Amino acid sequence: MTTPRNLVVLGAGTAGTMIVNKLRRRLPREDWSITVVDKDDVHDYQPGYLFIPFGLNTPDQIRRTKRPFIHDGVDLVMGEIERVDTSSHEVRLEGGRTLPYDQLVIATGTTPRPDQTEGTLGPQWHCEVGEFYTYEGALALRDRLDRFTGGRLVVHITELPIKCPVAPLEFTFLADDFLRQRGLRERTELVFVTPLDGAFTKPVASRTLGKLLEDKDIHVEPDFMVERIDQDRKVLVSYDEREVAYDQLVTVPLNMGADFVAASGLGDELNYVPVDKHTFLATGYDDVFALGDASNIPTSKAGSVAHFSVDVFVDNFVEHVAGRPMTHSFDGHANCFVESGHGKALLLDFNYDTEPLTGTFPLPKVGPMRLLAESRANHLGKLAFRHVYWNALLPGRPLGLPAEMSMSGKKPA
Repeated sequence: MTTPRNLVVLGAGTAGTMIVNKLRRRLPREDWSITVVDKDDVHDYQPGYLFIPFGLNTPDQIRRTKRPFIHDGVDLVMGEIERVDTSSHEVRLEGGRTLPYDQLVIATGTTPRPDQTEGTLGPQWHCEVGEFYTYEGALALRDRLDRFTGGRLVVHITELPIKCPVAPLEFTFLADDFLRQRGLRERTELVFVTPLDGAFTKPVASRTLGKLLEDKDIHVEPDFMVERIDQDRKVLVSYDEREVAYDQLVTVPLNMGADFVAASGLGDELNYVPVDKHTFLATGYDDVFALGDASNIPTSKAGSVAHFSVDVFVDNFVEHVAGRPMTHSFDGHANCFVESGHGKALLLDFNYDTEPLTGTFPLPKVGPMRLLAESRANHLGKLAFRHVYWNALLPGRPLGLPAEMSMSGKKPA
């Protein structure tokens, strides 16, 4: 009887959980042992962080334990990852435990690093300087906004890439709606500060979203590369010495991949793993892949990208470990709901080569979602996705959406 080969997946977030659940169905148990490693048993529905500050999600709706979502045939190991030794094909955990692998998938995501920008982690952190990219930060910001009575509210992006690049815009639009409902909008100056030259990375979407910001009387401060936050004077300071004052700052810190990626010699300057953008195979390796937010693929770090890329990866992986060429290619497909306030949202659908287009999604003419335009259906679709996430996406059930971007029913904006 032969010894099973070892597949080790690092990270039991969205991508990692989908990978082990889908591959457990595809790989014979007598041939493959599957292990997934994470630091704790907490799984958050991260898109829900956006809604917590406005009281639109409750904490119990976005936080679950990981174990119920992991297939019975997968070993879930809790521990901090120290490093990957690619020469000995081992993952080393803190405390000395090692996990041998025949194939390794890195899916440890990306995390906000406020420690990387001078002055962020001062006495105002999670008070006058807030954030919503962590569970704790979203809860603290909820309490701050509940007591907010007006002033200068600044939403700020430190640098890209970040998880869900439309989320800062969504927060700004929802803040505008929130303040209007409370009769505070005329007493509040809303400012959106970005390192980009416009509202978003894709020019077509940037024009549409920029017009929304303008219509809502939200000032945009573009090309702002922050050097430090001066909490004593309550100002953002850029490298070109511009300053933006705030009464309440909502910052999106620099995002970085996991530290063990750097310690293992597998990452770029932001600890993201360089990979082939179509197959996710790590550069220079035939037994290491990186998926989800952990890789350096040039598209949004978003849940939809994890979903579509995992569908492509699973088919390729089965071919790869059988010694056959990988015949499937990821096209960079991403779609993102953009909450715009007042019970409406936009929907963007794009890939590596194609800008967001107008039209309908997922069905031509029928929709029911509209692309690059505000609608109530888009908003309801975003709200409904939380149920889909817990009950279909994570367990690895098919959603009926093709991984490849379809041009059917779309036209240039």
